[in-house]
Amino acid sequence: MTTTVVSKELLPETAANVTRFITHCGGGPEVSEKYEGEGFSSDLIRSVLKVQHIHRGRVTCILTVKPYVCNAYNTFHGGAVGSIAEMVAIACARTVVKTDKELFLGELSISYLAAAVSQAEVIVDASIVRSGRNLTVVAIEFKLKDSERLNYLCRATFYNMPVASL
Repeated sequence: MTTTVVSKELLPETAANVTRFITHCGGGPEVSEKYEGEGFSSDLIRSVLKVQHIHRGRVTCILTVKPYVCNAYNTFHGGAVGSIAEMVAIACARTVVKTDKELFLGELSISYLAAAVSQAEVIVDASIVRSGRNLTVVAIEFKLKDSERLNYLCRATFYNMPVASL
């Protein structure tokens, strides 16, 4: 077990507040073995997402915010938002980019506009902004299903590279 080193310039109560915050958010010194399996986090993310529509240049999914993808505030975790945005953007890009090309994520931007609470149903709608020979840009919107309130707005840029032939 490692010991936390605190700078001498930092007040002890500040260090205690930071430690308390990280512990409150689920951080700690040990990770249970049941969470260390390969692909564990990807399986968690995939389990909250159901595909609703697939069209050329557009993919729509329904997401249910389960407690295991929530943060300490009982709202959808920002990292889960990013993971799902990337996954849905890749699926959308694949509707227009031929399979003889690899997709490499070059940039993912996320605007966190409003939190989605636990058990909320969210519509995840991805659409192609631009797709060319070497670049594909996808816009992803996360809206509450019942009110259509925009929660998260994302944009993913992919580089389209030919698959290497060895």
